[in-house]
Amino acid sequence: MTFHYLESANDPRVTDYTTLTDVHLRKLREPREGMYIAESSKVLRRALAAGHKPRSFFLAEKWLEDLDDVFKAHPDVPVFIGTASLLEEITGFHLHRGAMAAMHRPAPVPLTDLLANAQRIAVLEDIVDHTNVGAIFRSAAALGVDAVLVSPRCGDPLYRRSVRVSMGTVFQVPWARLENWPGDLARLKEQDFTVVAMELTQDAVDLDDLAARKIPKMALVLGTEGAGMSEETLAAVDLAVKIPMRAGVDSLNVAAASAVAFWELRPRD
Repeated sequence: MTFHYLESANDPRVTDYTTLTDVHLRKLREPREGMYIAESSKVLRRALAAGHKPRSFFLAEKWLEDLDDVFKAHPDVPVFIGTASLLEEITGFHLHRGAMAAMHRPAPVPLTDLLANAQRIAVLEDIVDHTNVGAIFRSAAALGVDAVLVSPRCGDPLYRRSVRVSMGTVFQVPWARLENWPGDLARLKEQDFTVVAMELTQDAVDLDDLAARKIPKMALVLGTEGAGMSEETLAAVDLAVKIPMRAGVDSLNVAAASAVAFWELRPRD
């Protein structure tokens, strides 16, 4: 195993971990360089279990024993070790979840492969809050969603915060980024998916009424925070659905709404 004890925040070998708090920079850099960051021992273990390949590991010395089996399983991957203060200087925040790993991004899954055997798909339109993206993936994994599709401007499911909030479930739910939005919704219809917008339109049906229809293949589209779904997307879907609310409340956070809908719209025998 190759252990490297860091002495300077300017060590060129750990550039994968520099300025992790700069969201704009990392959103541009990580996809371009074909990498992402797995934060915490649990998350990096889930990434490895999903077959993702590590570039390096990055941690404080006290976590070495906890991850000894991981390092032994990847003897050619460098392990960078530093003091808590030095690691914080490199990353921009205090590491209190054990360790990190810089991982190679897996190859994109073709859309046709994602749709082949799916019954329930979530489609995220321009959801920019990475906390919401991660939470939606966690609900999708727990409640039987077969795949997630994200619009071109949607937040990165493999951004550090998305991965962490999802507790690594972004590694177990297949996903793909669409290129033609909302035109690609037509490709779902071609595969016999009923495309449903979760949006408060005048003709939106109640969630329980839609569930009672027992639609065999459904794609549920979730709109961006605040502004909601675009007019172009609403024009491209088959119908809209809403969660009935008590007086005084008009909507739920998109991540909370997704969990309710995923459960209620699960395939029924």
